[in-house]
Amino acid sequence: MHQLTYGDIKAAADRIAGRTRPVTLTPLDAGAIRTAARDPLDDRPEQPCEVWLALEFMQHTGSFKARGAQNFIQAHRDAGTLPDAGITIASGGNAGLACAWAAQQQGVRATVFLPSTAPQVKVTKLRNYGADVRLVGTEYAEALAACEVFAADSGALASHAYDHPLIAAGAGTLLEEIHQQIPDLDTVVLAVGGGGLFAGVATAAQHHGIRTVAVEPNNCRALNAALEAGHPVDVPVDSIAADSLGARRTSAMALTAAQHYRVHSVLVPDTEIVHARQALWDHRRIAVEHGTAAALAALLTPDQHAPDRDLPTRPRTTSRSYRPTNGEKVCVILCGANTDTRTLMQP
Repeated sequence: MHQLTYGDIKAAADRIAGRTRPVTLTPLDAGAIRTAARDPLDDRPEQPCEVWLALEFMQHTGSFKARGAQNFIQAHRDAGTLPDAGITIASGGNAGLACAWAAQQQGVRATVFLPSTAPQVKVTKLRNYGADVRLVGTEYAEALAACEVFAADSGALASHAYDHPLIAAGAGTLLEEIHQQIPDLDTVVLAVGGGGLFAGVATAAQHHGIRTVAVEPNNCRALNAALEAGHPVDVPVDSIAADSLGARRTSAMALTAAQHYRVHSVLVPDTEIVHARQALWDHRRIAVEHGTAAALAALLTPDQHAPDRDLPTRPRTTSRSYRPTNGEKVCVILCGANTDTRTLMQP
């Protein structure tokens, strides 16, 4: 396993400079997020926490995945290892869209494998990015197997949705941009699926002395389960956010990053994810994926939310919410917006 380093992220930032959109930050209203109970030993003047939203859903293709895809292709181009057959990936989600877009931007062939059950809107988007779309089987596993055979037979370079150091390093450039705008940031909060975004962001955050809050749905907890077991394990996937956070197993890179003392694991229920997503729409007219809203849900979930009876014992670092302390500066990453806006209620 490649041990992701801050140097990998700095190299990625240099490679993709000018190829991706810089992240936009916007503050929440003062007092919008409740702070934790005051530490009696804290003699600083009482002040609300300062919470910012990182609007990464405004990135090309509607998610952070564009960063990793650009870094992946450019790194192989620089190394002379980009084959004539181009790149290939099995993904009908944000990773597939980002891969197809980045390939189009750099004049590289992209072959994307999807199950035949994939929504036509995704197939159309991929083809609009110039991808050769192959529909195979009825499940993702069948599409993935076909992608692997294609890569072996054609010599195409196989990409991955999250479990690759170049993909994770590209994602980590997001934290670099956030830190440049908020140099005294205390905490970054983000949703975690397979762990590519988390591994990159947490690695950069550790370098800058920033706390990382890793948020997962109660029943899509690949990273949390790996922390509990001490190694990546398969987990069941059952959440409203499963379309973007539904990885059955986290990456070894993500687990290594999560074992740092500045990382805090949070599990949130689907009800609070739905609430956070609706709140973003009601108060900001921001429409994001359920998986994206999970990050904000960590700050909105009541401290005493009733636990699910079927949840096993969690690692001691796990909680059901994150409460910023007096004057803490927090940035919540809103990482994707490829969602059906018809599911948002009009206030």
